[in-house]
Amino acid sequence: MVAEPQTRIIDANGIRFEVLAAAPSSQPDRPATARKLALLLHGFPELNYSWRFQIPLFAAAGYTVWAPNLRGYGHTTRPHGTAAYRLDHLVADIAGLIDAAKAEGIADEICLVAHDWGAVIAWSLLLGKVRPVDRFIVTNLPHPTRFLQELRTWKQFKRSWYVLFFQIPWLPEKLLGARRADAIGKAFSNMAVDKSRFPDQVLDVYRTAACQPGALTAMLNYYRAGLRQRTRFHDLWRAPPLIDTPTLMIWGEEDTALSGATTDGTHALVADFTLRRLPGVSHWVQQEAPEAVNTMIRAWLAGDDVPQMTSAANRAVLPDPKPNSDGSAATSSAAR
Repeated sequence: MVAEPQTRIIDANGIRFEVLAAAPSSQPDRPATARKLALLLHGFPELNYSWRFQIPLFAAAGYTVWAPNLRGYGHTTRPHGTAAYRLDHLVADIAGLIDAAKAEGIADEICLVAHDWGAVIAWSLLLGKVRPVDRFIVTNLPHPTRFLQELRTWKQFKRSWYVLFFQIPWLPEKLLGARRADAIGKAFSNMAVDKSRFPDQVLDVYRTAACQPGALTAMLNYYRAGLRQRTRFHDLWRAPPLIDTPTLMIWGEEDTALSGATTDGTHALVADFTLRRLPGVSHWVQQEAPEAVNTMIRAWLAGDDVPQMTSAANRAVLPDPKPNSDGSAATSSAAR
């Protein structure tokens, strides 16, 4: 049986992280073990709530699961100033969480799982060989080298215009925060193909978090620091070493922010690379098509052939769990 995830506070790299944590399940043929860690990293403008369908999956597969709200998000520490969100600080946060898990004896094997900005950080950690990682699962965020190459094309540049808009002081916060962060909700519902996956109760979780004092500035500072403050990881994006961590990439093909062409050529950059595409699914792939995503992850973790899917079949199987009364994340037992 998979226990309900609980919110923990974990100190790492000088930051107090709000973490949704789940213990590994025990099954008749496999006693519960706490030696494997699945570390799930969300993107913009998300929260650890975005992994609500995957947390039970990893726990059922025998992993201790930590899904942190990243620096500046939710009730995690929100430092002031753009420089506090430099990429090297973000990577150090994840290294610190891995070290914290090792100190608790639950990270003999590490599976890093990431989406969007969480994946920018994860790719950078792998490229810099900051900490050993045994498996990497990435959803809708290309290898940084391929992104930079495609950014030179009009096809990708026109999808990335918002990054330049986010560099403007105060105006993005004002527009995104207007009408109780209505634009944050619309970032999900407008981009999604299956809009039924983002009912008001789901959008309200993200809107409420974005309305916290200083939250939008913190979220936008990822983009501001990423563009303005060069780190050694930016250099690695341009001259990348080969990544030897086995990697599964799941890609929603209707991503309006990232061209599918950014995935081309990744095999030359990752020694053990598996790519599966999901037609008819947006950037928010693990929330919009959790059944298909979970089927792929489950097979890959087991060492089985990862199914190819021509559509996001059976999307209606997993009910979207209601958030807790305090607005924090909840997960669905149906995902188990």
